[in-house]
Amino acid sequence: MTTIADVARYAGVSVATVSHVMNRTRHVEPETAERVRAAITALRYSPNSLARSLRRGETKTIGLLLPDNSNPFFASVARQIEDAASSPATR
Repeated sequence: MTTIADVARYAGVSVATVSHVMNRTRHVEPETAERVRAAITALRYSPNSLARSLRRGETKTIGLLLPDNSNPFFASVARQIEDAASSPATR
C-alpha cells in the first residue's frame, strides 16, 4: 500500500506539500502541484479512510440500534436515516 510519504519521496517534496495539494489548504506552485499529482497517479495512491479516521478522531459513521429489522416499520426508519445521512445537504 502506497503512503503519503511514498508520494512525497517520489515527487521530491515534503509530506506537508502533498497534503496541501490533496486538500487544497495552501497555495502550492503549479509545477510542484503537477509533480505531486503525477506521483499520486504513478503510485496509484488513494487515502486510507481508516487511517484518516484514527488521525482525526472521527469516523463519520452512524450507529443505529433497532429492536427488529424484519419489521417493515423499523426497516423503513433505517432507510430514511441512511438516505438523510448520505444526502449532499448533510455533508
